[in-house]
Amino acid sequence: MPKLTLTSASALLAQCEPKKRKTDYYDDTVTGFVLECRSSGGKSYYLRFDQAGRQKQFKIGRFEDITFAAAKKAAQKLRSEVVMGGDPSARKAEAKAVPVYAELAAMHMADAELHQRSFTTTKGYMEKHIIPKWAKVRLTDIDSRSVAHWLAAKRNEGLAPATVLKIKMIFSRSFELGARWGISGCDKNPIRAVQSKPVNNARQRYVTADEAAKLIAAAEASRNRQLAAIVSLLLLTGMRVSELLSAKWANVDLDRRTLFVPTSKTGRSRFVPLAQAAVDVIDNLPRGEFLFPNPRDPAKHLTTIKHGWQTARDVAGLPGLRIHDLRHSAASFMVNSGVDLFAVGKVLGHANVASTARYSHLANDTLLAAVEAGAAKQAQPT
Repeated sequence: MPKLTLTSASALLAQCEPKKRKTDYYDDTVTGFVLECRSSGGKSYYLRFDQAGRQKQFKIGRFEDITFAAAKKAAQKLRSEVVMGGDPSARKAEAKAVPVYAELAAMHMADAELHQRSFTTTKGYMEKHIIPKWAKVRLTDIDSRSVAHWLAAKRNEGLAPATVLKIKMIFSRSFELGARWGISGCDKNPIRAVQSKPVNNARQRYVTADEAAKLIAAAEASRNRQLAAIVSLLLLTGMRVSELLSAKWANVDLDRRTLFVPTSKTGRSRFVPLAQAAVDVIDNLPRGEFLFPNPRDPAKHLTTIKHGWQTARDVAGLPGLRIHDLRHSAASFMVNSGVDLFAVGKVLGHANVASTARYSHLANDTLLAAVEAGAAKQAQPT
């Protein structure tokens, strides 16, 4: 156990003794500070110490990777920790036990596949944006500042604010799940502290009665023989397109004029009331398991009408109209016919009144008619 006053010069000259695998040079000023010289020519700095009757060591760094001054300063700090009852090696082992984000991401996606209806969306954002950046980073090394800079860079790449917000929400969800599962390194959520500007991307596009008629006519001329019925029912019911395309005949009651939706976007089941016009459309559909079966496999339902829809809306002179705008249009027809917002929200299956409140301005004609009726009544002679 050679002892010497370790200096930058003596550390440079120190070598493994002949015919030995390694030689340890202990510093005579910092207890436990040692330079290990190996027969291979490699050298490393350590702090060795006794803990509960056992000798332990903490690797400070390789000779070629750290300066002598930095190694000695680290040794002094670690020695102080040991004197105070700490265990640097245990702390280091605990840090190594923290998984990298790729492990947490895999658990997150496994959970999403089991419980999340939009799993493919989560997986897409994960694989395209989050995992490439953070996969190899330990969870405790992910901090709010670096996440904020990364999200800002995403915005500068030209991603829409709503897309960046979605990335942030999925990333944050990983840490929320990790905390619930007791994953080391998830006790704090670094994404939660990152501020985001509110995103106002709500589009409100409503078709008029004339536009709806043109759209249905264009759909009837489509090569997709199911398109006209789908467009008509979306306008008549205000259903989400995914709800309608997956609807089963077993859930339709034409006598009671209802269509049961077992699971909606809100996670709740609901009954959709059917106007007589909607009943007539459904009654003319061929019977089977689904109202709109997949032409290639009738055992499955239709999942998209993208190409037929885009062609029909362009033919109708409505470029840019989204399929979801038909849901808004159904709401506008109801509100402008005098139906109160509570009833509209129930028809649409909204989970809260805030979702229906966006249509409140549409009731202006109804409110004007109400005050006009009141004024007319007041003007009548008694």
